Amino acid sequence: MSSHSGCACQTAAPLNPEVLNKVDAIIASHKDQPGALMPVLQEVQEAVGYLPPEVQERIAQGLKIQGSEVFGVMSFYSMYTWKPKGKYVIRMCESPPCHINGSDNLLEAMQQELGIGIGETTQDGLFTLEKSACLGVCEVSPAMQINEVVIGNLTRDKIKETLAAYRAGQAAAYKNLPFSTNDFRKYKQSPQELVVLENVGMIDPNSINAYVAKGGYANLKKAVTTMTPVQVVEEVKTSGIRGRGGAGFPAGMKWSFTQPLAVTPKYVICNADEGEPGTIKDRYVMEGDPHKVLEGIAIAGYAVGASKGFIYVRGEYYLSKHRLNQAIEQARAQGYLGEKLFGTDFSFDIEVRSGFGCYICGEETALIESIEGKRGYPRMKPPFPGVAGLWQKPTIVNNVETLASVPAIIAKGGEWYKALGTADTTGTKIYQIIGHVQTPQIVEVPAGITLRDLIDSYGGGMKSGSKFKMCQTGGASAGLVTAQALDTPIDYGSMAKVGGALGSGTMLVMDESVCAVDFIRSVAVFFAHESCGQCTPCREGTPRILETITRISKGQGKMEDLDFLERLAGVMIDASFCPLGQTAGGPMLSAFKNFRQEFEEHIKDKKCAAGVCKL
Repeated sequence: MSSHSGCACQTAAPLNPEVLNKVDAIIASHKDQPGALMPVLQEVQEAVGYLPPEVQERIAQGLKIQGSEVFGVMSFYSMYTWKPKGKYVIRMCESPPCHINGSDNLLEAMQQELGIGIGETTQDGLFTLEKSACLGVCEVSPAMQINEVVIGNLTRDKIKETLAAYRAGQAAAYKNLPFSTNDFRKYKQSPQELVVLENVGMIDPNSINAYVAKGGYANLKKAVTTMTPVQVVEEVKTSGIRGRGGAGFPAGMKWSFTQPLAVTPKYVICNADEGEPGTIKDRYVMEGDPHKVLEGIAIAGYAVGASKGFIYVRGEYYLSKHRLNQAIEQARAQGYLGEKLFGTDFSFDIEVRSGFGCYICGEETALIESIEGKRGYPRMKPPFPGVAGLWQKPTIVNNVETLASVPAIIAKGGEWYKALGTADTTGTKIYQIIGHVQTPQIVEVPAGITLRDLIDSYGGGMKSGSKFKMCQTGGASAGLVTAQALDTPIDYGSMAKVGGALGSGTMLVMDESVCAVDFIRSVAVFFAHESCGQCTPCREGTPRILETITRISKGQGKMEDLDFLERLAGVMIDASFCPLGQTAGGPMLSAFKNFRQEFEEHIKDKKCAAGVCKL
């Protein structure tokens, strides 16, 4: 998991008493907090810059846990570090969306400019260079992140300009940025009414008063003061909304399993990990309308009888975390979170927890383990989180987009929401159209738009002079579709019939400059890096896929390799513990089905028709 975090960094000097006192103060501020290890490690690393053995021991003693627990957690998440790094840590994204846009060449250019390799620090101590499996900014790929700030649409010249600016002390302060990447309102907008994104770009996300002026928190008040919890659950069930994180399980049904349980406490978790390459939508909601996320979580809490909510945000989303924490403080101050809301007996509070570089924590039980301060290993199901989740208490886990849809459902009713979209996938959906289109962007439209319409109307068509070849639908674990699927509605049922998926709603469009073999290799890089290692089929299977596909891409493959890979993928589907291993071979099998000739050409003819692979 942490192969990208190892670095030949600067030599660590002994820590002085002032620094150690700061460490002790951080530990003390969390010592009575359940699952305190992750927050403590993150705050200490931010304060000190790294986590040497003496600090790890101090944390273990302060939290009264074994030192092996501290080491185990640190070694699992790729953003923790044992040694000092440069003033600026540069993370170059190598995700499939960045890969097809030339990130490999730009990484070489960055190494040349800095005069260092991956994991090394410049002699002046200014820059440390690392790779990232995904930064979650795929609409501006190829991209990098320097400390908390994203720089996208990279070119060799932009790399030179950026490094010069940082050397001159012109680093941006991320908290002052209006957004991490792009202004949502500069994108082409849907002609239909927006549900989740209605306020994004229209109100000041730093102001609770701006949200309240647009009707914010009125639906929380409506639910808490005029509806019973059962009525709220039934309204969400009527809406037909299915989880927007990718799995598509009906949200109201999930809530109905937990609501009647006479167990306390109960929890609501907002899954904001968003680690699937190509998936960028939740970031726009959290950065642009954080109070809507809070309101949706609180309504869910009332519906199921929970008293506490957690928002688990991926580690790279610094601005999202800042905006959410700020919004929580404002909501508490104005009585929208806290004790006895609106004069009722309902009390509810929310806390932000951060991931730290681990894709598997997007799986709900791995996320729960992480909040509890552990390595993010998925749990066996059943029991499901709705019955035994966080600290073995009933827990609802929903995606950002799902929960941010709830206030509108309470305001206008489940039947209104159900009338949007398709019978299979009701309501609106935030789609992400990225890759080789003119204008990569997100758009919120009623579910069921076709891929062709999404490309032409909102992606601006294919890049000039290029021709559509394929699209990976729904995320890195989903299948590839060809031009035959361009007129298929993008909902759960329709996409499944053509070998694709709605998933998180991301559509990675690729033109004929892409080699299917090379693309599948980039997907294999991601899964080999992100396998948590808990189960043998995935731990051993993902690197074998990568090794074999890499040999094929170099013209060193054999025809028997294709049969081997198909058998291996089958074993992983049947025997892997969680969805990562079960789906890691899916894109490859889809590529075999649609582009087998390219794999055979690499093996038999030592030929890459796209001219990408160095045979």
